[in-house]
Amino acid sequence: MHYKEIEKIVGEIMPSECKVTKVEPEGLNVVIYVKNINAFYKNDQLIKQLAGSLRKKVSVRVDPSMLADVDGAKKKIKQIISEEAGVSNIVFTPEFSEVHIEALKPGLVIGKGGSILKEIMLNTGWSPVVLRTPTIPSSTLKGVRKAAVAEGEERKKFLVNVGKKICQETPQSDWVRAVLLGASREVGRSCTLIQTPNSKVLIDVGINPVTGESTKAYPYLNLLGFPLEDLDAIIITHGHMDHMGFLPYLYAYGYDGPVYCTPPTRDLMGLLQKDYLDLAKKSLGVEPPYTKKDIQTELRRVIPVEYGEVVDITPEIKMTLYNAGHIIGSAMVHLHIGEGLHNLVHTGDLKFGYTKLFEPANTNFPRVETLFIESTYGGRNDITPNRRQMEEKLLQIIKETAAKGGKVLIPVFAVGRSQEVMLVLEDYYRRENSGFDLPVYMDGMVLEASAIHTAYPEYLRENVERRILSNNSPFESPMLKVAKGTDKKDIVDGEPCVVLAPSGMLAGGPSVEYLNLMAEDERNTLVFVGYQSPLSLGHKIQKGMREIPITGEDGRTKIMKVNMRVETVEGFSGHSDRHQLMAFLKNIRPTPERIFTVHGDWGKTDDFARGIGSMLKRESRAPMNLEAIRLK
Repeated sequence: MHYKEIEKIVGEIMPSECKVTKVEPEGLNVVIYVKNINAFYKNDQLIKQLAGSLRKKVSVRVDPSMLADVDGAKKKIKQIISEEAGVSNIVFTPEFSEVHIEALKPGLVIGKGGSILKEIMLNTGWSPVVLRTPTIPSSTLKGVRKAAVAEGEERKKFLVNVGKKICQETPQSDWVRAVLLGASREVGRSCTLIQTPNSKVLIDVGINPVTGESTKAYPYLNLLGFPLEDLDAIIITHGHMDHMGFLPYLYAYGYDGPVYCTPPTRDLMGLLQKDYLDLAKKSLGVEPPYTKKDIQTELRRVIPVEYGEVVDITPEIKMTLYNAGHIIGSAMVHLHIGEGLHNLVHTGDLKFGYTKLFEPANTNFPRVETLFIESTYGGRNDITPNRRQMEEKLLQIIKETAAKGGKVLIPVFAVGRSQEVMLVLEDYYRRENSGFDLPVYMDGMVLEASAIHTAYPEYLRENVERRILSNNSPFESPMLKVAKGTDKKDIVDGEPCVVLAPSGMLAGGPSVEYLNLMAEDERNTLVFVGYQSPLSLGHKIQKGMREIPITGEDGRTKIMKVNMRVETVEGFSGHSDRHQLMAFLKNIRPTPERIFTVHGDWGKTDDFARGIGSMLKRESRAPMNLEAIRLK
């Protein structure tokens, strides 16, 4: 629907006493500015009528000329909201007529049925945006939220431009194709182009974080066939580097459009991409392909989308994000293209099985003709052992190591596996007679990532959400110790303990520093709990390598002997195993007409595709990088 048509419909629906001053598309929303907000609130059906007619998310704001002054508004807001809400910050954004209110208990700022929000708006004119204060302090969240309200004029202009591009009449497309630009028959550098004659959308723009070799580390964007500025949108499924690590590069080289993802994914991008700038130089020996400035530009271009919201991202493509169960904010992408021309789902990384953190991946979609599904553990022999048994195995390894006076090093991804293992250990810590009372040290970005979890408890399992909301967060257990600022050598030389440190594949970061200090002591244990890429140091040690060349303090190469015990405890992965993937496919509704297996090592994608074809009697195959597939 063209934005001029939107203005016309709003004019027909809105009562004259509301005194509408402006109607404009703003990103994914239609924003209506009024001088008389009281008149608008007198008819509680107006907002439903507007949303139904426009088929878009509608926001009604007070015209800037009618807003209360900032000091007076802040004073009034503090009077309206009870102290029990724990308001930590109030920030005004005049360009949007909004006030951002951060609180430990957002429900007390919202009120029953939004009653307090309504009272704030009626008394001050400012539209309240409520944010949850993390229970663990987070510099990342602070920075991201500050950036969201900084440069408001520039952000406003950007969103209006995006909104107007989306609200255009477009000729009917007669074909849809997908071009695989990464993560086909490999794990890493996920990137898929979805293209029609009128739209160009990328799903994920990742890197391969275990190599600095450009031909293997980055997606094939040089073969797009058009300039980066011609892209309409980028969708990021979740906040792992192999899915979003190359995104700032696009802003460095011409792209200036929107990025769509969930709010937690936006925050994790800011955290992990900045860390990669250091990691690339120190561990991979390469110059990063982008700068901190490019990351900041990217974050200003993010338009957050919640699960289940149906939004237009081009004039002909509607997008809906669904829970993928992989990490916090991870999403499966559903695209509805044209007036029923084609529907596809890209799973990103998914978990269709039990975890302590998340509900299993969604399986119900309105329509789906084509499915792109990850295959990390899609091989016929990729069967995860019983979860309960694996938890007991991990605990037993820790007890045996502690009994010898050793320490346990668990390399983890800062996001996902670290929090899952944390919850497992915290569960045993709380049990009587479990025999687990060791300190668990968090190093690197694990603490920041955990803080982000406490800011979005609604994305977690209900029991974990309840604990966070009742000030009993498992991420703040007495057993957890922060290693930041603590000498790693002091921890290694101290009493028995467990260390959770990224990176999960020993591709750099604190986990490698701990390995250097712990490897030669046979009392210690190294436990792998996540996927190890064939290119990674973790994979080499897992497969038996026990002599590792490292660079000493004098700059010379020396051999580090891995005398410590090495174990792999499966069952904690955020990826589905073969059985879970097949169960997901059996449960997906409706059944796709064709399935493409991606994001898996060379043999596994093929093997998985054959298994799917045999089970579902549908077209199923494993495409290769650079392959273009006509979907319609």
